[in-house]
Amino acid sequence: LNEKEEKFVVDTLAGCTEYKSILDVVVKAFYVQDGKYCPISERNLYIVICYLATFQLEEIGLQHFSRIVKSLDTAKMQQFLRFFFNDLYLNTWIKDEWSHFYDSVYVKENWIDPLLRWQPKVQKLIEKLTDKLSNRTTTVKTLRVTQPKEFNLTVPKPRAIAPPSPAPLPVLPKRQPVPPSIYKPPKERKQLEEIKTKNIQKAKVSILMLFNLAPFIYFKFLCRINSAVFILWSQISCEQYLEVVWESVLTQYFEELTKQPQDLIDNIPIKLNTAAILREGALYQRKLEEELKRIENLQQGAGDLSEFLEWQKQMRGKDLEEQLAEIEYRKLQGKLSYEEAVLAHQNVTQENKKKADLLREEKAELMHLYAEKRLQEQKEMKELVEQVMEGHKNVKQAKEKIQEYKQQIVQQVCEESEELLRQALEEKEDQYRKRYDLIQQIRAIESIPGIRHKFVDLTETGGHGLFGEMSIVELRERLALLKEAQKAVEEEKRDQIINEKQAKEQLILDKLDKISQFRAELGRAAALKQEEKKRSQFGERPMKDERILNLQKKIEEKTMERKKRAGLL
Repeated sequence: LNEKEEKFVVDTLAGCTEYKSILDVVVKAFYVQDGKYCPISERNLYIVICYLATFQLEEIGLQHFSRIVKSLDTAKMQQFLRFFFNDLYLNTWIKDEWSHFYDSVYVKENWIDPLLRWQPKVQKLIEKLTDKLSNRTTTVKTLRVTQPKEFNLTVPKPRAIAPPSPAPLPVLPKRQPVPPSIYKPPKERKQLEEIKTKNIQKAKVSILMLFNLAPFIYFKFLCRINSAVFILWSQISCEQYLEVVWESVLTQYFEELTKQPQDLIDNIPIKLNTAAILREGALYQRKLEEELKRIENLQQGAGDLSEFLEWQKQMRGKDLEEQLAEIEYRKLQGKLSYEEAVLAHQNVTQENKKKADLLREEKAELMHLYAEKRLQEQKEMKELVEQVMEGHKNVKQAKEKIQEYKQQIVQQVCEESEELLRQALEEKEDQYRKRYDLIQQIRAIESIPGIRHKFVDLTETGGHGLFGEMSIVELRERLALLKEAQKAVEEEKRDQIINEKQAKEQLILDKLDKISQFRAELGRAAALKQEEKKRSQFGERPMKDERILNLQKKIEEKTMERKKRAGLL
């Protein structure tokens, strides 16, 4: 724009915002009366034309004003100018509305009188616009009617011959039913149970045989161990002592056992994990060292533990007798408490019966009082009904008064509702108008194009001035080098782990061999101990002490008392 045009546009915008209140009065009235079917989006157009006609008409002149009007829509400008330059409107309500904002004398002298002076010239402009509209309508009527044309449709191709119907599908033969043997338990399970019972019987027989031969084997085994230990102690050093003793003990012991029938004992293998294998190996190693120490102590002249074991056995027997007596005493205490609880229950039932009799008497008295109260209430109701029947005689007058009062209330409510509806409609119109302006602003902002794409060079740095700053390409190369170094470290760790695994597996295999040997030996020793324990069991029952006898007497007395009370009840 030129400097003059730019100045004119800026002044017009400033004037429209300054005098927005008085311009809105005219534009709103136009939309209510003549511009009912005009779009709200052209509201700002009418505000600008109203501002130019009111404040800038003398400065720009009628010629320039008419040029602006003719450049716009003819029908809309003709309709608005005819509404605004009406003498009656200018002298009446427009003047009154503007006087609310400014002084009435100022409004009449500076705005209304100039508009009335320009009114004859503007009227000629309105007539020109009406003539232009009439000519335009006549030319529209002479337009030729559109002639319909046929559609250029493609000719359909002839249909191909239908293919022959497909051959029928072959019917599958019926499947055989599921055999009933699937739902029955397998025979192998029964066979395993039979084998299990046989193995148990064999084990019992082998234990008895080993028990009969145990004293001779044990004595012979100790003699051979002592001779082997003295010979080896003179030939080897202290560091190899334990390993040689271990081998000699096992060889001598298993030579004696191989002479006995091995078919009678079934060794059942048990699957163990690594921790269990190492734990059991350490346990057997510790037991072996303890046994060797015990043998050395015997050779050096240590005493025998048979007397201590006999004393320990007697003391354990006494402890067992005391425990059995204590158990019997507690059982009798439980019986005594049961008898006492039964007696207490009988006492409670008698008290409850007495309370129930008292409650029945109180209930009968309350029912009598309630009957008297009901009779009194019936008498009062009869008196109230008689009063109501007398009051029904004056019902018609009361109804007429109530009807007149209701009509007045309805009339007031209707007037208030009409006023509220009118206010609500005005508020809705303002709300919709503001919303429409906001939508227009948002659309205008969205229509502005923006730069969405940006070229990125991966070889350049960010330029932030940091010490460790690098480009994306350099970063990728460094990451690749780090990944290669990490892979090399992982390979080394993997090889190390494999070597450690192999060493650990070899250690576990060695431990398993030793554990199997120890288990065989301990199983036979346990069978011998079990047989001795069966022979040494004693069947004497513990003697009853005085506390138990006293409790039994008390229980008999309580039972007799309970039976007597039960008979009375």
